Amino acid sequence: MDENLIKRLESAITRLESLSLASQSRDIDLDAPTDPSIIAFDEFVTEFVGKLSAAAAKLGGQVKDVTDVLTEAFSVQKDLLIQIKQTKKPDMVGLGEFLKPLNEKLMKAISMTEGRRSDFFNHIKAVAESLTALAWIAYVGKDCGMSMPIAHVEESWQAAEFYNNKVLVEYRNKDANHVEWARALKELYVPGLRNFVKSHYPLGPVWSTTGSAVSAPPKAAPKPGAPAPPPPPPASLFTSESSQPSSSRPKEGMAAVFQEIGSKPVTAGLRKVTDDMKTKNRADRAGFVSAGEKEVRASVPSVSKVGPPKFELQMGRKWVVENQIGKKDLLIDKCDSKQTVYIFGCKDSVLQIKGKVNNITVDKCTKMGVVFTDVVAACEIVNCNSVEVQCQGTAPTISVDNSAGCQLYLSKDSLEASITTAKSSEINVLVPASGPDNDLVEHALPQQYIHSFKDGQFVTTPVSHSGG
Repeated sequence: MDENLIKRLESAITRLESLSLASQSRDIDLDAPTDPSIIAFDEFVTEFVGKLSAAAAKLGGQVKDVTDVLTEAFSVQKDLLIQIKQTKKPDMVGLGEFLKPLNEKLMKAISMTEGRRSDFFNHIKAVAESLTALAWIAYVGKDCGMSMPIAHVEESWQAAEFYNNKVLVEYRNKDANHVEWARALKELYVPGLRNFVKSHYPLGPVWSTTGSAVSAPPKAAPKPGAPAPPPPPPASLFTSESSQPSSSRPKEGMAAVFQEIGSKPVTAGLRKVTDDMKTKNRADRAGFVSAGEKEVRASVPSVSKVGPPKFELQMGRKWVVENQIGKKDLLIDKCDSKQTVYIFGCKDSVLQIKGKVNNITVDKCTKMGVVFTDVVAACEIVNCNSVEVQCQGTAPTISVDNSAGCQLYLSKDSLEASITTAKSSEINVLVPASGPDNDLVEHALPQQYIHSFKDGQFVTTPVSHSGG
């Protein structure tokens, strides 16, 4: 055969093979984005995340920043859904590595809630709690330790709704843009994400059977000069070869250890304690402290982490009362319904607020007393111990979160207040009696509950303790 013809045939075959490989790789890349579930996810994000982002753009600041993190998280989830269709189902270690980009977005949102509490803490906390709903993608079966995808989305939103409701209550009659944002956040998850998962992934994501495997993170190489790891243990510490009779072969493993212990006297190998070694006779263990040592100890100052005390009105809108210790006569008497009061890090003090304010927050206080007349939105008690709060006028909402030991005194005008509690204990509410004496009647709010499954749903009732 002509040599030139052979070269032309080989060149044609090489070109055909390269075109075939390129076509296969292009098919793999294009199949996932055109999948109906991915198209539905794009439509879901455009509708619900777009609506939330538009509402956040009106508010700007920290609310827009945390909403941008949420948008990035949903974008990462879309990428993971595409990769799942091209990837084999990994083990638990591989799954953690696969979901690492999504986890980074969640940690970024959580980090925004740390530090000093901002005016938009409830917005940020609601988003941070809600992003755990995106972990439905980690469901790999009933033995994976998490709820089914639809239930997981609903449970995650229930945790976030506590803070989202605070936004609604605080801005209900104050700023419609905040209310619009809070409602858009709820619609994003319920019904938005819930219905998407219900329609396309009710049993979790479907992994590829022929795709590539998730590569586990490489193990760190040992540092130069580091000692070698110990040798692996024997196959079994309690068994030995069965080819020898038990009486003739030497014992191994733990059996050899017990044999060696039993063959020696109990006190073998112990040192004798002489008189000069006893504690009562040692010169370096005298039973008194010299005056010089006392002076040295007394001269060491105690280090305190408490910041400087503050009692001021900031920007004409926010009263800040911080790090007040042992002050029983704190008073705010020049206030109006547009101002808020933030009380932080106070101990063994009493604050009286005369007049109507928009919102009151008591944060990380101990043995603190707060007396106020009227509040427009809510009175919040967060991360506190042994506090007393008295309402002399009206308060539509009182919330207690992550606190222990809280006494609430309500007036006749505030008996219709809605009291919300979460992760709190020892909460007592004192209300005026119906008799002419105007005595206070104490009611303890339950902190233990019984959840019973009845008629297709769970029914929750507080635990009642009856004495014999």
